[in-house]
Amino acid sequence: MSPNFLLDGPDAAKATLLLAHGAGGAMDSAAMQALTEALAGEGLKVARFEFSYMAARRQGARKPPPKAETLIPEYRAAIAALGAKGKLIIGGKSMGGRIASMVADEVKADGLLCIGYPFHPIGKPDQLRTAHLAKLHRPTLIAQGTRDPFGTREEVTNYDLSSAIQILWMEDGDHDLRPRKSVSGFTIKNHLASMAREVREWSAKL
Repeated sequence: MSPNFLLDGPDAAKATLLLAHGAGGAMDSAAMQALTEALAGEGLKVARFEFSYMAARRQGARKPPPKAETLIPEYRAAIAALGAKGKLIIGGKSMGGRIASMVADEVKADGLLCIGYPFHPIGKPDQLRTAHLAKLHRPTLIAQGTRDPFGTREEVTNYDLSSAIQILWMEDGDHDLRPRKSVSGFTIKNHLASMAREVREWSAKL
């Protein structure tokens, strides 16, 4: 079944971002919506899609997220169905970005964008999901909160990651990049705006 897309941003944009959602949040969740609005506001075209298990939930099915690897064919299908012209950057939020990272080299995407990469399950820092990231060739930008429970700055700086990967650290951000204003002085709006500017500048160099 071909995926349905939510499209935002100018049609004439030089780059299209194909973004998948995280394990528990749909493509139109508040976090995905805010992320999309920030990116589209910087002149980027954003296409969101849902994996079949999440789409099934809209019909009342109570389907848990399957293993990430099993969703790789669905990500490939989404790329084919979108048929983007110009630069194609694939990625997503959390699990969506992780799956995109597994196919980025294979599909020869122009770039890979991960928002809150799940480097390990919460509370299980020894169960790393980084083996393929050491060999990644596509230009990659990971926007990560410094206190993300799926991979803090202190943890990630010790990982063996490809030189193609650039990490944009969002001060005091959690898994949604949300900071504590009383601690950092930043708001989620601040972080999303600065992240979107960085993505625009980074994508222009691809």
